[in-house]
Amino acid sequence: MEKMEQSVAVTKVVGRLPFIDFARGLIMAIMAWDHVSGFWHELHHGGEGILGRAPPFVNLTWFLERFVSHWCAPTFIFLAGTVLAISTVKRLGGGESQWGVTFHIIKRGLLLLLFEAVIVAPAFSLPPIYFGVIACIGVCFIIFSVYRRLPVVVIMAISLIIILNHPFLKLNWIPRGTPWGWYLRVIIHEPNFDRLPYVGLYPIIPWIGVMGLGWGFGTFLSTYDQSRITRLKVPLTVTGIASVVLFFVVRWLNGYGNLLRRWGDAAIDWLYVSKYPPSLAFLLWTLGGMCLFLALGMYLQDRGWSDKGISGIIHTYGRNPLFFYLVHLWLYRMRPPGPYQPPFYLQMPQTFVFWLVGLVVLWQLCARYERLKRAHPRFLQYL
Repeated sequence: MEKMEQSVAVTKVVGRLPFIDFARGLIMAIMAWDHVSGFWHELHHGGEGILGRAPPFVNLTWFLERFVSHWCAPTFIFLAGTVLAISTVKRLGGGESQWGVTFHIIKRGLLLLLFEAVIVAPAFSLPPIYFGVIACIGVCFIIFSVYRRLPVVVIMAISLIIILNHPFLKLNWIPRGTPWGWYLRVIIHEPNFDRLPYVGLYPIIPWIGVMGLGWGFGTFLSTYDQSRITRLKVPLTVTGIASVVLFFVVRWLNGYGNLLRRWGDAAIDWLYVSKYPPSLAFLLWTLGGMCLFLALGMYLQDRGWSDKGISGIIHTYGRNPLFFYLVHLWLYRMRPPGPYQPPFYLQMPQTFVFWLVGLVVLWQLCARYERLKRAHPRFLQYL
């Protein structure tokens, strides 16, 4: 009976969900801007919230060119959970065993850890044990290989508890003076760059909570057919707007939810929030924006624009997110492994042109890779 119900749920979702590809592709393009700017801009920086710090920006322009990228990591991790849930339901509905699904998810997680160590970390001139977003997703996948067996309501409840309460987490029981203790803190909840090579920016807590919300969304979508899914445009739009409004409420109250408090009334003061780790204010803004991107993707999907013009290019990115991520780092870095500092710096207009040219190249590479993956799905299913 359980297997029959799973099969019914699977047949309700027809093919891919282009609106997810659109949202994911859009934030991949924005993420590319953040990285090309980081590689070639002398004044670009991040580090918002690391150990409670708030590195100052030169002016509002430089702040906004970084701030726009905040949507990327939360959307990437949330939708990783969404797609993992949909894929899991499909595999189980297709007759694959629970053990088979678990082993598949573990392999995906381990492969992501390998990619982080040998491709991503060298691109940023960081040590192989750098715990970045790809490593975080990989570890969360491994956890979800077992964690997924809990009822979805329980996973959603735990995820909300994590997101709402992680600022109160204390890791005093882990010694700070030993390398293993320092690195364990980095992985669990204390991102920092103070002690090489034990560095990282995306700790498991609270990001597994964000992935858990994505898992719940994906499980929910798996029970809907395409016609019912398209009617989610309004709920997603309302959720997105409400989330952004709550962001400003939290910033106005200037207490709970702000790991970096607002110190004035200028635009930077209101928008400068903690990303490492993500505060509630940060997640309200970014996941609210994600909901609006998903709703826009549904609008384009309903009008048959998913494969046309710029929308079609964005969808191509979104169908190949991991390939895009791994390739774009070295494309925009444009130099062999070694020091992070470039041979010369670019001005913002030059960097903008470089970003656009790179997106065209990435579009062609993703399109060619997609055709290759269709020809050899067994060997390229994990990338």
